[in-house]
Amino acid sequence: MLFIFVTCFSFILFFRYSLPIKPLPSWASEMRLLSFYFWKDLSILFPSAKFLKKTLFSSHMFSSTSAKKINNNNNNNSTLSRNTESMMIEGKDGQEMLSVLDLPNLALECILERLEPDGLCKMACVSTYLRDMCLSDHLWEGHMKKRWGRIIGSAAYKEWQLHIASRNHESNYFLGGENGRGGLLMGYLSKLWPLMLLRSNSIHHGDTKKMKSCSPQPPVDSIVACYRALETGKFWFPAQVFNREDGHVGFMLSCYDADLSYDSRNDTFQARYPPHGRRAAAIETGVSWDRLRAPPVDTSPHDLHISDCLNDLRPRDHIEIQWRRNKQFPYGWWYGVVGHLEACDGNESYCHCHESDTVVLEFNQYAPGSRWRHTMINRKHHREEGNEADGFYGGIRKLYSKDEIAMWQQFWPAEILE
Repeated sequence: MLFIFVTCFSFILFFRYSLPIKPLPSWASEMRLLSFYFWKDLSILFPSAKFLKKTLFSSHMFSSTSAKKINNNNNNNSTLSRNTESMMIEGKDGQEMLSVLDLPNLALECILERLEPDGLCKMACVSTYLRDMCLSDHLWEGHMKKRWGRIIGSAAYKEWQLHIASRNHESNYFLGGENGRGGLLMGYLSKLWPLMLLRSNSIHHGDTKKMKSCSPQPPVDSIVACYRALETGKFWFPAQVFNREDGHVGFMLSCYDADLSYDSRNDTFQARYPPHGRRAAAIETGVSWDRLRAPPVDTSPHDLHISDCLNDLRPRDHIEIQWRRNKQFPYGWWYGVVGHLEACDGNESYCHCHESDTVVLEFNQYAPGSRWRHTMINRKHHREEGNEADGFYGGIRKLYSKDEIAMWQQFWPAEILE
């Protein structure tokens, strides 16, 4: 008894006078782990914790009308089974009701497939079993394609892989990296309860709920991790912007490469354009969804696109062509149509323009007589053509899709450009 008294008294003195009294860090208020679910998962990992829970919280029992029971009758060999994570609810009549985890797998998957992203995130917080199901790639693939598929292309996925590698390299040893497996504390807590309980507040835009802060930390190489990085704006991805610099007259009916970051506060994007020669990189905010597209080809904005459609070009075909002011600038894509040769009257019955080696490209957004109104290229030997005064024309893409053509034409200027 004397030994216990001396030990406790020494600890109190040490705690009172030796430890500095400092405010807790910001994450301390978010450590909401001492809850019903915390003790449930703790009991799964360590059955002896059930006794500890009763000892510490015997005076704070749940009310009898809303009491919840934890099924801890399974032994250690079945701690990862579904039944140990099922939660039974006791009604007023004393009868036990089945939980959602008692549904057949097929029925449960059908329910999860119909949930929106915020619903999946909420369900992932229910148990470790649902966490694994709700974070699976096959559930998030559809959400990814529906929301981001139009502006996320192969270049963005390559950049995502580089982003993952960079984050893993910079991961903190104690707290871990993006996947939560590199740190000592987070790796342990992930077994007890979803790590996203430690995150900040939810993100909202209007009435649309974004990725919930209560969501479990997903695997770093999963689709949901990419979805979350896009929604929070932490991942800058390559895409292309129509009418850059907010519709500047010098960029009408053009499309330029940029790195983009999503801003959930106003449902727009921030665009960072590559430097033009000695000019610093331009930054544009407030870029709307309809001004974005995934790069249709993998060609770098500094490289010439190899034209593979020249033999198919006929008058009235819709095209986009690379153009840059000088050879130190990156290419942008510009919209145009294939025109008739000067000797042709435009009568389709007698037109032989498609047989000529010379192809006329027209940019009808410019007024007749403008030096930007049209240009001519060689069908058989087309490379970069132009000069310092009029700029340089590069590779050509023929537009076959009506959706691509409509996307360009929605930006047609209200007035003809000079």
